[in-house]
Amino acid sequence: MDITVNILLTIATAATPLLIAAIGELVVERSGVLNLGVEGMMIMGAVGGFGAGYLTGSPWIGLLAAIAMGALFSLLFAVMTLSLATNQVATGLSLTLLGLGLSGMMGTSFVGQPGQRLPNLDIPGLTSIPVVGRLLFGQDPIFYISIALTAAVAWFLFKTRTGLTLRSIGDSHTSAHALGIKVIRYRYLAVIFGGACAGLAGGHLSLVYTPQWVENMTAGRGWIALALVVFASWRPWRVLAGAYIFGAVWIGQLHAQAFGIPVPSQLLSSLPYLATVVVLVLISRNKRLTMMNTPASLGQPFVPDR
Repeated sequence: MDITVNILLTIATAATPLLIAAIGELVVERSGVLNLGVEGMMIMGAVGGFGAGYLTGSPWIGLLAAIAMGALFSLLFAVMTLSLATNQVATGLSLTLLGLGLSGMMGTSFVGQPGQRLPNLDIPGLTSIPVVGRLLFGQDPIFYISIALTAAVAWFLFKTRTGLTLRSIGDSHTSAHALGIKVIRYRYLAVIFGGACAGLAGGHLSLVYTPQWVENMTAGRGWIALALVVFASWRPWRVLAGAYIFGAVWIGQLHAQAFGIPVPSQLLSSLPYLATVVVLVLISRNKRLTMMNTPASLGQPFVPDR
C-alpha cells in the first residue's frame, strides 16, 4: 500500500506543472492567440524561481520570481504579436529558443548548488489518515493551487460575462471589435496570465519536483502542455484529466526503468512524447471533435485599423 501511495504522489507531482502550463495556455488560446513559447516561459520561470530562492533563502520568494519571469517573457510575446502583429507561430518558436538559451546562460552559476524546496502541507489529524491522508492533505502548495486554478478558469470562462467576452474574441475578433470590445486589451491580459502560469509551472519544477537547477530541465513539458489543450478540446476539466494521464505515463516509464524491465531505457524515456504524438494523431482523425471547441480566430493576427 505504501508503494501505491508513493506512486500516486509522484504522479500528482509530475502532473502539476503540465496542468498549470496547459490551463494558462488554454486561456490564451480561448482569446484567439496561439502561443508556442510555453516551453521557453517555463524554463525561464524555472531558472528565475531557483535563482531567487537560492539567493534569498526563501522558496516563496522564488515562487513569486518564477511567476514574474514567466509573465515578463509573455509580455515580450504579446508586444510582438499583438502590438506589432508579427506571426504568432514564428514568434512563439523564437521565444522558446531564446528562453532555452537565456536560461542556460543565467543558470550557469546555479549548477550543482543546493536548492530551496517548498514544504509539503502537514495538517495534524488529516495528513496521518491511512492512504488518503498524504494524497489529499500532504501535497505541496502548488498542487492545491493547480486544482483551484482549474476550477477558477472553468468558472471564469463559462460562468462570467468577462469569460464569455474572452471566448467571443477567440471565435471572431472582428465581430467583437465591431461591438466595441477592446480585443487587444483582453488578449494582452490573457497572454500575460498564460505566461504567469507557465512561469509557475517552471517554478514547480525547480522548487518542488527537483529542487535544483539543471539546464533544459523542462524536458519538453511545454510542448506536452500545448498538446494537452488540444487533447482536452479547450475544456479545463479535460485538461485536468489529461495532465494526470500524461503524468502517469511520465512516472510509469521511470518506474519501469527502476524495476529493470528489459526494454531500452531510451525507448522508455520517449514514452511521454510518443503518447503525445499518438494522441494528436487520434484527435486529428476526428474532425468534428477537433472543430467543436476550437476558437475560430486562433492564430490569426488582429489589427484594429485594417
